[in-house]
Amino acid sequence: MRRVTPRKQAQRRGRGSIDALPSGAFRVRVYAGKDPVTGRRHDLVEVIPAGPKAAAHAEAARTRLLNQVDERRHPRTNATVNQLLDRHFELATLEQTTLSTYVGYANKHIRPLIGTVKVGALDADVFDSFYAELRRCRDHCDRRPYVEHRTTVEHACDQRCKPHVCRPLGASTIRQVHFILSGGLKRAVRWRWIGTSPIAQAEPPPAPKPDPQPPTAAEAARIVTEAWADPDWGTLVWLSMVTGARRGELCALRWEHLDLTAGVLAVRRSIWQRGKEFGEKDTKDHQKRRVALNPETLAVLTEHRRRWEERADALGVELRDDAFLFSLAPDGSAHLLPDSVSQRYGDLVERLGIHSSIHKLRHYSATELIAAGVDARTVAGRLGHGGGGTTTLRYYTAWVSESDQRAASTLTARMPARPVDGQASRRQRPLHPYELLAAGLREAIEAGTPAPGEFLPGQKVLAAEHGVSVGTAHRAVSLLADGGYVRVVTGRGFQVVGRLPATSRGESDAGVSSAERSAIPLAGPADSARVPSGAVLLELAIRHGGEVIARFSAAADPLSANDLRVLLADAIRRRGGGEGQIAEYEMELRRAGDSDLITTFVASPNRNPQ
Repeated sequence: MRRVTPRKQAQRRGRGSIDALPSGAFRVRVYAGKDPVTGRRHDLVEVIPAGPKAAAHAEAARTRLLNQVDERRHPRTNATVNQLLDRHFELATLEQTTLSTYVGYANKHIRPLIGTVKVGALDADVFDSFYAELRRCRDHCDRRPYVEHRTTVEHACDQRCKPHVCRPLGASTIRQVHFILSGGLKRAVRWRWIGTSPIAQAEPPPAPKPDPQPPTAAEAARIVTEAWADPDWGTLVWLSMVTGARRGELCALRWEHLDLTAGVLAVRRSIWQRGKEFGEKDTKDHQKRRVALNPETLAVLTEHRRRWEERADALGVELRDDAFLFSLAPDGSAHLLPDSVSQRYGDLVERLGIHSSIHKLRHYSATELIAAGVDARTVAGRLGHGGGGTTTLRYYTAWVSESDQRAASTLTARMPARPVDGQASRRQRPLHPYELLAAGLREAIEAGTPAPGEFLPGQKVLAAEHGVSVGTAHRAVSLLADGGYVRVVTGRGFQVVGRLPATSRGESDAGVSSAERSAIPLAGPADSARVPSGAVLLELAIRHGGEVIARFSAAADPLSANDLRVLLADAIRRRGGGEGQIAEYEMELRRAGDSDLITTFVASPNRNPQ
């Protein structure tokens, strides 16, 4: 600690005051300068409670507070925050877009408020006051009412000129401002302008939780349909949905980056734009990635290439391999501007009444992949996220959770039936062979064959007749016994009781016909579907655009086109579509536990084809 001379002590006594309060306590006040943001006086105040040594304690408190004021950092220079920012931006190795953004934030928010403050005077109270002002009003008004005019030139005011309303600066922007100051102060420490960086005393707002809001499947279909009025524009929107590429990356794509034979698109560069300035740079985080394309997307791009070549031939120009994939120039020599792409997309969704942006198509791609069961690491590779999938998980936690819920539901649906009130629970969705066998036997009993009083064949006979194991036959008959359809006769087997009255079976069966009782609902997207007489347990895969979008198990007759259409239509509705789109989908059929394909079902758009 620096030695304080008697002369200094005398000067310091004049800087602080000790006031006696009526209660016998003392209030110590020491002037600590002006608030650099509000310009108000700033005092350090401490109250000493009453007591026999209160006066001595008050003097000691004043000395301590004076030391706190005197022991502020003493920089080697009187440089201000403005001078620090100038030097920092001059030496910073940042992308042009990032640097331009940082300079804009500094000019708008940092320099007007604390730009003239000396770097050595920055401390906790300065930062607290600074961030409070950012949270109060993003325009840093003086709290007096005024009109926000639509332009700075002379004009006649209309409804666009409105009274100013204070709006807080967003939490993410305040954090960006914090990072700018942090980088500059770290340099100041290295330059020995200050001993330690005071940024550790700042409390910026916490990072906002990611909330991606991608368009729904129905909205995405409307967007693509509307965009395809211009095939080139429709191709760009389609590719954005399929690859999840950023708008700048789409603008920078060249034909040499596309391998139609291998079905791979290389994302290597990006177009940046800020105002009227633009240029080409590396992708975000300098990642270069290769994205696999599905057959339908390759067909779209092949057709896009054919259109380009036809236009080039008609105009007598050559389309080079390094031409841009999307361009307004006939030879593809000029790229699109990201802001123009955003504006055109904004006009498109506004016409459709959809609240979205071009960047949300990137979220759409990610959420659809996760919902389809693709692992986070693969999704991260396609999107260009760093951290091996941690960024992807952080942004799309809700969709990962939804996928996990579906996994839990799938597992629950395959669990054995649990007893309820002493009776075996009748499953709404028969997924197991013993349930299917029990349903068939119950239907036969209610039809009168075998009649009440007759005995069921032995379990070995049942197993041989229906092609199941003896254990499966035993579980099926036990399920019938628990439901009251058969009873055990010692030494003879299971005797048919027949259909019990509704009051004996419980209220849940009252008013249900025998056909409804014997037809247990299917597993799969159709909750109202019923097990047909020729039903077998099938593994179904729904395809759209060449990609599998859903898998589930169901008991159905593979020869019944009507039953298969019902399953496919309900699966489409679960995905947010309508039955009018059924011709766009395919359904692969396999027997449960068998990898061999039985057939691929394709439905006609007409519900009652001739």
